Amino acid sequence: MSELTTEKITDIAFNQDGLVPVVVQEATTLEVLMLAYMNQDTLEQTLRTGTMTYWSRSRGCVWVKGETSGQFQIVKSAKLDCDRDTLLFMVEQRGGGACHTGARTCFFRDLM
Repeated sequence: MSELTTEKITDIAFNQDGLVPVVVQEATTLEVLMLAYMNQDTLEQTLRTGTMTYWSRSRGCVWVKGETSGQFQIVKSAKLDCDRDTLLFMVEQRGGGACHTGARTCFFRDLM
């Protein structure tokens, strides 16, 4: 996976802060789990290890999903959108929910 995708990293339009939004979806149910951000280093680490690794904007540091909670996300596939400024990762969610609240998904609050 990393040989092909490493070439494609240069195609990504990171924002002015060096970040790109990442939509994370459960590979089997297609449920949207969360939205997070990656920089080039965390993207490369994710592709190298197969475990979702993000950049925490609030803490200003690398965040390996599941490192403290046990709720790891294992990469199944990754796509770049048409504008090259958003990533979509399909994952296997392990150890319960994706949300820091304990919910399965971060999108559990109904607006309509």
